[in-house]
Amino acid sequence: QVQLVESGGGLAQSGGSLRLSCAASGSLFRLYPLGWYRQAPGKQREMVAVISTSHSTNYAESVKGRFTISRDNAKNTVYLQMNSLKSEDTAVYSCHLQTLTKEYWGQGTQVTVSS
Repeated sequence: QVQLVESGGGLAQSGGSLRLSCAASGSLFRLYPLGWYRQAPGKQREMVAVISTSHSTNYAESVKGRFTISRDNAKNTVYLQMNSLKSEDTAVYSCHLQTLTKEYWGQGTQVTVSS
C-alpha cells in the first residue's frame, strides 16, 4: 500500500555533495516518521538520519554536520542532503517509513564516493 522510490544516487568525489530523494505513495505520509539507512559491502545496515512527524531529526555520529534530512509532506518526499562526502560514505542508501503496524523500504540507491 506504500511504495518508496529513491533517486539521486551516483558518483561523487571526496568533498563533494549529493542530494537523495525518496518519493512515497499514499495519503498518510505526513503522519509517519521517516529515515535514511545505508549498507556498505560487508557491513550491517545502519541508520543515517531520521525525521519525525514534527520535523525533529537525529543523525548518526559519523554524518553529523555533513548530512541533512528533511521532508516535504506536500510532495510526499523525504530528502537527504549529503555534503563533504567521504569515501566511507559509499553504500546503498534506502529510505524507510514506519507505521505502528508495518515498515516500508525503498529499493535503494547506490552512492559511490571516490577517494
